[in-house]
Amino acid sequence: MGPSLMPFFGNLLQAALQHHQAGRLAQAEQIYRQVLAKDPKNADALHFLGVIAAQGGRHDVAVDLIGRAAGLKPLDPDVFYNLGKALRAVGRLEESIAAYRRAVVLDPGSSEVRNNLGIALEADGQLDEAVNVFRQAAALQPSTPEAHNNLGSALRAAGKLDDAISAYRRAIAMRAGYADAHTNLALALLARGDFLAGWAKYEWRWQCRESAASRREFAQPLWDGRPLAGATLLLWAEQGFGDAVQFIRYLPLVAQRGGRIIIECREELRRLLQSTDGGCTVVTAGRPLPAFDLHCPLMSLPRIFGTRLETIPRQVPYLHADVAMATRWRERLAIDAGPLEVGLAWAGSKTNTKDRDRSMALSALAPLARVPNVRFHSLQKTEDASLLANAPAGLKLTDWTQELKDFADTAALISNLDLVISVDTAVAHLAGAMGKMTWVLLSSAPHWCWLVDREDSPWYPTARLFRQAGRGDWQSVVERVASALALLT
Repeated sequence: MGPSLMPFFGNLLQAALQHHQAGRLAQAEQIYRQVLAKDPKNADALHFLGVIAAQGGRHDVAVDLIGRAAGLKPLDPDVFYNLGKALRAVGRLEESIAAYRRAVVLDPGSSEVRNNLGIALEADGQLDEAVNVFRQAAALQPSTPEAHNNLGSALRAAGKLDDAISAYRRAIAMRAGYADAHTNLALALLARGDFLAGWAKYEWRWQCRESAASRREFAQPLWDGRPLAGATLLLWAEQGFGDAVQFIRYLPLVAQRGGRIIIECREELRRLLQSTDGGCTVVTAGRPLPAFDLHCPLMSLPRIFGTRLETIPRQVPYLHADVAMATRWRERLAIDAGPLEVGLAWAGSKTNTKDRDRSMALSALAPLARVPNVRFHSLQKTEDASLLANAPAGLKLTDWTQELKDFADTAALISNLDLVISVDTAVAHLAGAMGKMTWVLLSSAPHWCWLVDREDSPWYPTARLFRQAGRGDWQSVVERVASALALLT
């Protein structure tokens, strides 16, 4: 559904399309603009100039240009298809879905259009319809693995793991080297607790485009778990803060293999990870590395150690607050035998692709305000002070944002609290790793590590899980949390 040669365009547009298809975007754009200078309502020039804008990441410009083309060519499915893509890129999901629906009406036999409609529907939370649309796309082109992979993802988001696994396996049967399907299958297997098969499949992540940025290339070989015999091993954090906190638990097991260990992580984690059990050198990502002999990404350690549900290293705490820092926080908080001290984190990083589902607005925590004898402390890292200024009435919430420079600061504060209540973000993992009583508020389709249909976590013995009954239903979750909190006061 990209630019295509159309003989009736005339010599000028035909030349532009040839440049466009050959990837010579600057030349194509120049000619499209020449056409528009002579004919400002030339729908084809507007459309393809918008496509170039989208290819360059200028999606707002693309929406404007292609939207104008759609008004001039209301019967062209390609225009509405590309408009749907541009609208989805800027987060205007309802309009994107409407554009895709129009493209489906105009080109009902296109599997590609239905695939993209399904992706937009899934992103908008319309999971049942997304599943139906992906099934239609697969029926139109039964041998196309993308439709089955996308169907699997929608089924997984809807909590239908067995059906999702079947869909991923159909996609892999059609294309044995389909890395995205292998990786998605891994996540579904892990969520179901089928760890040995899941860890093995998860190594496919390195062949996925979205993992390319985090992949590291070293001349030194990848460690396979054999005894280190005095060699130096580099362990590097590959994904988010929470993932690093969760999987650093393997450090003592690695240390038992008899080598020296270097941990590379982002600066925000450096001081915290220096508290790990096992002893190691911690360096900041992006800085020169000490000499090492072997390397391993942290999230490959469960596979190396053959981790099953019953063999997860679950001894806590394995991360600790600095004693002097914790003492200073205790003095600042003036903690006594009075109110219950509770930490709150209600949102994760906006860059996380699942943030829309896992985060909530601070206002959603209003039911907690009616629980007496509780003092709340914000563990939320935000640059937007207005978020805290709009705290629910009656919620006694102290803002420590400016004091929490890194995770070592956060750990020192957490060490003085009685309970941490958090959505699925790094704060939840940190509190669990410290052995603190932790209540985790989960979406209806959470990260695989929280598994399914259980209120406890095999990763964090002191954690209790509160799950949504349906997508976006934070109200019932917070009501249950408030009731449980009242029992502690």
